[in-house]
Amino acid sequence: MSDFVRGLKCRLCGKNYPKEPLNFCTEDFGPLEVDYDYDAIRETIHRGKVEMRPFNMWRYKELLPIDGEPTVGPLVGGTPLVKARRLAEELGVESLWIKNDAVNFPTLSFKDRVVSVALSKAVEFGFKTVGCASTGNLANSVAANAAQAGLEAYIFVPSDLESAKIIGTSIYGANVVGVTGTYDQVNRLCTQVAFKYGWGFVNINLRPFYAEGSKSMGFEIAEQLGWRVPRHIVAPMAGGSLIGKIHKAFHELYKVGLIDDPRCKIYGAQATGCNPITDAVKNHREQHRPVRKPNTIAKSLAIGDPADGYFAAKVMRESGGWGEDASDTEIAEAMTLLARTEGIWAETAGGVTLAVTKKLVDQGRIPRDEEIVICITGNGLKTQDAILNLVARPTVIRPSLEEFDAVYQASRCEAAPEIALAGCRA
Repeated sequence: MSDFVRGLKCRLCGKNYPKEPLNFCTEDFGPLEVDYDYDAIRETIHRGKVEMRPFNMWRYKELLPIDGEPTVGPLVGGTPLVKARRLAEELGVESLWIKNDAVNFPTLSFKDRVVSVALSKAVEFGFKTVGCASTGNLANSVAANAAQAGLEAYIFVPSDLESAKIIGTSIYGANVVGVTGTYDQVNRLCTQVAFKYGWGFVNINLRPFYAEGSKSMGFEIAEQLGWRVPRHIVAPMAGGSLIGKIHKAFHELYKVGLIDDPRCKIYGAQATGCNPITDAVKNHREQHRPVRKPNTIAKSLAIGDPADGYFAAKVMRESGGWGEDASDTEIAEAMTLLARTEGIWAETAGGVTLAVTKKLVDQGRIPRDEEIVICITGNGLKTQDAILNLVARPTVIRPSLEEFDAVYQASRCEAAPEIALAGCRA
C-alpha cells in the first residue's frame, strides 16, 4: 500500500512533504493532506477485486494511507445502507437512504473509521502513547482502539461532556482529562501537549492520516448503491472534515475507474447553537466566524472554530449543495422521528442531520423526487438525556387482565378513535 502514497501536500500552496506526523505547512500554515498516485492505483484496482474482500473499510485499502495491513481496527466499517421507506413517507420524498454508522464497530460511531487509520499509522511511526481532543465519540474510539493495540492513551474532553461519553471512554482504561472550557480550548492544550511530550494525537499531528478514514463512508455508500453516487447527501459537521472527505471519496473512485460519475450535491448540517460553517454558507462568506460559546444539546458537533470550516463551505458551494442548522427542539424531535419510523436510535448529531434534511426538503433545496442519503454518525445510547422529556413513561398496572384491557382500550381510542368508536363511547 505504501507504493500508492507519495507523501503529504499542503491544501493551500501545494508544497510537498514526506510521510511524517505533521499536520501543517511550514510555509503558510495550511493543512496537509495525503497525496496519492492515482494512476498507479487505477492500474491495480477494479470492482471485482474490491468485492472479493471482507466487507469492512479496509476493502478500499489502496486509497487509505497506511504502509501495510491495518494493525488497529481491522473490523471497522461495513455498516448498513438502509432504505428508509417509512421515513421517506413522513418527509414526503421518493427515495431516501440512511448510512447507519450508529452500529459501527467497536464504539458505535463513524469515528472508529478515522481512529483505526490514525492509530495504525501511529504504530507505524513508533508512537507508544496516543491521544486526542474530543467532544465525545472520538474519545470513545481512541480509548477503545488504543486498548486493543496496547497503546497508552490520554484523552482530553470538555469537563461538561455527557456522562455516557465519559464512561464510554474511561471503561477502556484511558487517562481521561476533563478541561474547564470549550472544545477549541481543549484542542489548543492538546497541541501543546503533543509537541512537548512527543505523543501521537490523532486529530493534531496525525490529522492528515486520521482524516482519510472518513473517506471509507463515501466508498461504502457508492458501492452499496451499485457503484454510483446519490444525487444528494446530507452529513453533520463539527470540524467540517467529514463532508469534504465524502466528496473526496467520490472523486477518488472516479479517478481510479470504480464509478462513472462523481457528481453529488453535498449538504452540511449543524446545530443552531454552534453553526459557524452553515452561518458562513447562508451569508455567502468564504470564511466562517468562530462561535466563542457553543450552546447546544449536540455536544459532539460543538466546535466553535472548525479546522476544516473553509474547505467544508467550499465543498458545499462547489457541489451545488447548501448548509443549514437546527434548534435543540428540532434536533430532539428528529431523533424520535428517526427512531419511530426506522428503528434507528441516533445521537444528537443524527437528530441534527435529519432535522436539517427535513428543512432542506421543505425549502425546496432538495427536490422531493430525487435520491437522498443521510449520514447517521453516532448511537443514541450516548446522548439519552436529549430525549428524556419526549419519551413516554411506562403505564403502570397491577398484574390484572382487566387493568390491561382498560389501558389497551384507552390507547386504541387515542390512536384511532374512528376504529374504536364503540369502545370509546362505552
